[in-house]
Amino acid sequence: MSPAGAPVGGLLVLVDPVARRLDGESVRIAKDVLSAGAAAKICLPDSEAEFARALARRGHRRPVIVGDDRALVRAVGLLHRERGLAEGAVSLIPVGQAGSLGLARLLGVPLSAVAAARTVLDGVVGVRDLLVDDSDGVVLGGLRIPPVRPPVPRPAGPSVRSAYRSLVRTLIRPPAPAPGGSGGGHRLRVEADGVVLADVDRRVEDVSVAPADGGLAEVAVRVDGSVVRVRAGVVTVSGADFRYRADAAVAGPVRRRTWTLRPAAWGLILPR
Repeated sequence: MSPAGAPVGGLLVLVDPVARRLDGESVRIAKDVLSAGAAAKICLPDSEAEFARALARRGHRRPVIVGDDRALVRAVGLLHRERGLAEGAVSLIPVGQAGSLGLARLLGVPLSAVAAARTVLDGVVGVRDLLVDDSDGVVLGGLRIPPVRPPVPRPAGPSVRSAYRSLVRTLIRPPAPAPGGSGGGHRLRVEADGVVLADVDRRVEDVSVAPADGGLAEVAVRVDGSVVRVRAGVVTVSGADFRYRADAAVAGPVRRRTWTLRPAAWGLILPR
């Protein structure tokens, strides 16, 4: 897929149900702008299953997603699994709560419904790399295995809090520090293109993987306060059960996951 103009043809406008509930006015504006500038089929699925069926029946129409980061990731994942990403670029009109549009901002999509709809009509194709895991999941912007956080105690009544503090003072002693690092790390093995960056004998405090220039992923691993940075095409993390944040969602727990970078795997319509 190479960068090129985005000729306006038939559009399949998929409005995520969450977007309709949260901001019906932005959805209406997007529909009006698109319908005025192109032959647009508007779909209003009521569930993720209906969303998937409508996308699968798009024919030669270019998909336009009206929704938040999760809706975009869902659409790209569905297209990847049906091997449809090479057919043409995807468009996004971001509609959702501010905290659910970080990926859209990172990818360069206008956050205004009017500006994003106009970009659908006269934008250009931005070619993007894609991280694909060994369960056929996709990552568009990046993934992270964050530090382990201690559980936050639930609020309690005054008498319960007093008894709790008394117990802490009299019975609890600070645990001895674990060998090889702080208590906030994971026991993980991290490999990048077969090279071991960290192993289970040391505590891994943080891992991040994101598409970078040159058809490789940027990998950063923090161990004992030091960060190792490399670029690689394949990254494998294994060890004790761990969760990870991929774009807008938290996945896991898993004991092993491999991500492979697919260069220039998909296109996104962006402003000129």
